[in-house]
Amino acid sequence: MSNQIKIMLLEDDDFETKAFEQAISKRINFLLVSKSKSSSEALNFVKEFSPEILILDLELHNGNGSGFDFLNKLPELRLKYKPLIIVTTNISSNIIYDYLHKDLVDLIFYKKQNDYSADLVLDTLSLLSNKPNQSQKKSMISNEEKHNILSEIINKELDLIGISYKLKGREYIFEAIYYLLTTTDDDITVFQYLSNRYKLLTSSISRSIQTAINHTWRTSAIEDLKLNYTAQINYHTGVPTPTEFIYYYVKKIKV
Repeated sequence: MSNQIKIMLLEDDDFETKAFEQAISKRINFLLVSKSKSSSEALNFVKEFSPEILILDLELHNGNGSGFDFLNKLPELRLKYKPLIIVTTNISSNIIYDYLHKDLVDLIFYKKQNDYSADLVLDTLSLLSNKPNQSQKKSMISNEEKHNILSEIINKELDLIGISYKLKGREYIFEAIYYLLTTTDDDITVFQYLSNRYKLLTSSISRSIQTAINHTWRTSAIEDLKLNYTAQINYHTGVPTPTEFIYYYVKKIKV
């Protein structure tokens, strides 16, 4: 199909490669144009095929080079467009993630998280399923698209444990998570941000969030909570605090 989005895969695990091949083959909007276990070969494939999406593993134990090598040398190709770069990795390090997010990659998926799969990666990419035109290629994903993707991910996570939209605390929770995932301002706390945004005392906002959490833990199925909220919960209260809850999802989504 002429309107298919071209994907290149840099992956040394045969099982993972097969999973992506099968997942991509089922989707009419994506086309796998090249795959490699070598960072240097992958760079040549980028020049040859001009893929719009690059999916790469950081560690190539069964290949040559690494995802880091690929990312460091990619600017040398002087591409006339900016491909969307997706990292899939077994590495769990906020330091590395922060480094990668600084103008190097667009999305990071941690392979050991419970719901990780090739389909999860492609489901997220399907939010960008309209093939970009030439003017869009300079920036494969707009700020509005980034906002929509992140909003959908946050709301999906909150829906999984059944936090009601009728509760004001849900809105505060969403805004807190979104703020922490997107801000570069370390001088203001999340509750100060919410207080400034809603013109309310931080104590009032915190109470509303705690009410939403308590309501969820009373009304949602325990199986859904255990499956989708895996952080340790205070033994005495049986529910997370607002701060624990918010930062759990920031860490989970940021991965």
